[in-house]
Amino acid sequence: MLDIYTIIFLALAVFIFIRLRSVLGQRTGRERPPYDPYSRDTARPPQPAADSKVVALPERAATAPGTAPDADEEPPRYRWEDVAPEGSPLAATLDQIAAVESDFDAKHFLSGAKAAYEMIVTAFANGDRRMLKDLLAKDVYDSFVAAISERETRGETMESRFVAVERADLQDATLAGRTAQLTVRFVSQLISVTRSRTGEVVDGSPDEVADVTDVWTFAREVGTRDPNWKLVATEVAQ
Repeated sequence: MLDIYTIIFLALAVFIFIRLRSVLGQRTGRERPPYDPYSRDTARPPQPAADSKVVALPERAATAPGTAPDADEEPPRYRWEDVAPEGSPLAATLDQIAAVESDFDAKHFLSGAKAAYEMIVTAFANGDRRMLKDLLAKDVYDSFVAAISERETRGETMESRFVAVERADLQDATLAGRTAQLTVRFVSQLISVTRSRTGEVVDGSPDEVADVTDVWTFAREVGTRDPNWKLVATEVAQ
């Protein structure tokens, strides 16, 4: 026979279970994938080290890949306002990407790309191979790691600190099959210095702010469950 204390403990256990279920929810197989800085749903600000905090971007209603948006949703062309001129080849390609993945949003992409740009530059300076591996395509990763290894062999250290990323503009877009490539022009101000083994400055300056313009290309298979954009090409703008 159950005594009064057993009944009380059972009641408490049921209450705690119900509370946890309401807070944590249930796994349904449709949970969001892990964070990715190029994702259209989340972005991280840069940090001077690998420790960083997540800043959520505005939420969008989920739409199944390849399906048309709801009738009340804005047509794709309005999403490219301040991103691509209406009627331009760039806007037309963005429309094609949105036709494959209806919840694609170029502004969300640019927010993530801007954060990723700062993360990658900082990770390269810190020699953080683990972070770079998650953000770069294999050939780009290999070239970054080769440069880091050469720097370490010489006993040099590098410090990079962003003063500001003034602009992140979508410059070009292509869609081949399901592979989308988006090219972004970054205009930033950066303090960067490389020191020798003895601490002597061999490149850059610890005090001077340099104006830097980079053109980076990111790629992703759209219309799939994989949300990851990866850096596939870099160049310094003339």
